[in-house]
Amino acid sequence: MRFVTINYGSWDAHGQIFRNHKQKLPELDSGVTGLLEDLGKRGLLATTAVLITGEFGRTPKVNGLAGRDHWSRAMSVVMAGGGVKGGQVIGKTNDRAEEPTENPIKPEDVAVSFYRVLGIDPTKEYHTATGRPIEIVRGGKVIKELFA
Repeated sequence: MRFVTINYGSWDAHGQIFRNHKQKLPELDSGVTGLLEDLGKRGLLATTAVLITGEFGRTPKVNGLAGRDHWSRAMSVVMAGGGVKGGQVIGKTNDRAEEPTENPIKPEDVAVSFYRVLGIDPTKEYHTATGRPIEIVRGGKVIKELFA
């Protein structure tokens, strides 16, 4: 199994988010679109898993520095390929993007679902050299809509 990680600069925009992301967002959109279209044309999308995520969301309100701060209550994740059913939005927040209101999904659910795409058993437990158990994912459930 091969893995590729791409880091497209810093998105930690506590200030000047609109100015700083004015160029980055179209470039990201174009790059992701190109990747998915190319994988589709080559017949590789069914066997290539794509995950786009950060470690948390951003505050619904713009701060005094024209930026957004860390917000753990709601975020976005993109998953494509590898047998994932595309073209859908799963879950919903309130009108201010503050809290999930419909089908809340936890980070461990994303992990369990992505491991399923990769063919990795998320319930598997490993052990350190001293015998200490280490879970791949603690809890979590498969996001069934991804595979419907």
